[in-house]
Amino acid sequence: MMDLTAVIERYQDRFRTQYAARMTPDQHSALNAVLGCRSAQYGEMLLDCSSCHWQQSRFHSCGHRSCHRCQNHDTTGWLERQSQKLLPVEYFMVTFTLPYELRSLARQHQAQVYGILFACAVSTLKDFGANDKKLGARMGMTAVLHTHSRALNYHPHVHLVVPGGCLNHQRRQWKKLRGKYLFNEFALAEVFRARVLESLLAAGLTLPDAVPAQWVADCAHVGKGLPALKYLSRYLYRGVMNEKNLIGDDGTYVTFRYQDSQSGVTKTRRVKGEAFLWLLFQHVLPKGFRRVRDYGYLHGNAKSALRIIQRALGVWVTLPQPRARTPFRCHLCKQPMSIVGFKPPAWRSG
Repeated sequence: MMDLTAVIERYQDRFRTQYAARMTPDQHSALNAVLGCRSAQYGEMLLDCSSCHWQQSRFHSCGHRSCHRCQNHDTTGWLERQSQKLLPVEYFMVTFTLPYELRSLARQHQAQVYGILFACAVSTLKDFGANDKKLGARMGMTAVLHTHSRALNYHPHVHLVVPGGCLNHQRRQWKKLRGKYLFNEFALAEVFRARVLESLLAAGLTLPDAVPAQWVADCAHVGKGLPALKYLSRYLYRGVMNEKNLIGDDGTYVTFRYQDSQSGVTKTRRVKGEAFLWLLFQHVLPKGFRRVRDYGYLHGNAKSALRIIQRALGVWVTLPQPRARTPFRCHLCKQPMSIVGFKPPAWRSG
């Protein structure tokens, strides 16, 4: 398997020269973090074997959410917490996509436009659920922002995983959706379009001259929900490129593979090294912006409502357990090692 960090190191100078004017401070910060991950830039820890007392030191990780080396613990923890909220009902994945004509605006005002995408996607689904004859109550959903296509192009869209049912809070009653159909995609897209455009204008942003009359919304049945959550968990706390998909680097061009979302066919893409780095780092989110959010009875502050639903559906509620990190293993005897000391980064010790 190829080393993505080595690829970034090889092309970083050409990348900075060509794309510096287009990069945001957050993208510069992400590049520096990834390059310094597991190096003296972030300090060291001293490990001691509990059995043979052999010692070794290891560099700290950067902890940046765009780093391909970090955050596996956080990703697994998120998936476990979401799995504890799963209900024995049909699940749906609803996707709202920002059209091509508005993507330049999104690049220039990322925090504002991404926030509007979240707000309009969620409000659209909530209102459809509240007004629907089959539901007519409060929906729950988990929303995740993606800014990339599978070929790593800039493609902002919001995925929402939605259980097939609603909670009537006043009656403390669960209304289960029958069948494998949620809402009409064209109606969803029409309402979403109107709300996004209205919100962009209210935020003082200037719309382009050509805004398409029809937008795209997708509403798909995804079974019992866990596969959809696993799909969304891939890019929550790490970069958009899996090292397994890197297949070539000749010193000028980088080649990677991806699965076409329309045909399902595996394809390859070959681009110059500096262009490849731009494909990666253009997807760094503004500092402090939350990529994943829960709403309705799935929100962290709605635990009592979720418990009502779980009791009504006969769900076994498991108590959350703190997840221990995988211990370091001694190279000599393979026993667990303990952290016995730290060395701060050089910039702090000075």
